[in-house]
Amino acid sequence: MYAEERQQAIADEVRARGRVSVADLAVRFDVTGETVRRDLGLLARAGVLQRVHGGAVRPDVGSVAVEADLTERELTWHDEKVAIGAAAQRLLPPSGGSVLFDAGTTTYQAAAAVTGDRELNVVTNAVPIAAELSRLPSCEVVLTGGRIRGKTQAAVGPDTVAALARLRVSVAFIGTNGFSLQHGLSTPDPDEAAAKRAMIGAANHVVVLADSTKINREDLVSFGTLPDIGTLVTDAGIDPAFAAQLRAHDIEVVIA
Repeated sequence: MYAEERQQAIADEVRARGRVSVADLAVRFDVTGETVRRDLGLLARAGVLQRVHGGAVRPDVGSVAVEADLTERELTWHDEKVAIGAAAQRLLPPSGGSVLFDAGTTTYQAAAAVTGDRELNVVTNAVPIAAELSRLPSCEVVLTGGRIRGKTQAAVGPDTVAALARLRVSVAFIGTNGFSLQHGLSTPDPDEAAAKRAMIGAANHVVVLADSTKINREDLVSFGTLPDIGTLVTDAGIDPAFAAQLRAHDIEVVIA
């Protein structure tokens, strides 16, 4: 393989996986680590990747982007989020069970798909989700206390975390801004991360609802690791290699 072909293959892998290591690339291409480091240096100067200790990451991985507000996020990947919400219905507990809905536009679609023929005890920190489900006579809805973030309409802060710490629910539907093998589930805001972490701790089964643009992305604060997750519901755009790695960690992957 010519150097240019190897460098293109490395660039393609970084774009797909978000992260590569010098050791893995040296084995894959049967070259020395020094050769790989030269390739990574060239690609970094071209803006294709960012060098980190032991390898490289996609330029957007680990960056702190401006967090989009709720209205803007509702318009992005809308059809995929609706499909994910519909696919999540089979993961709801039986009638009479308890379910926790995290704030977010994908978790909102799961809440909006709930029908009135199932009796559920619902807990949420999301104002829009509480409003949506409170219209169903079959749902008992509890909105956690706390400070409401205007950007996400989510209750956060010490009161929210304390309220969640007292609960044990059958299923939690959790949203995320980023999901990678190394950094787990992540979000830009520390208060949101604390609330999400408390939700994971309160649930017997954690279901992550995330469209494929969140895969191989890392945000500022990690709030969950692979062992925390029981199921991921996503769309067909997920990297098949990433899905295979999740299944190897006994995480169910549902394609909506």
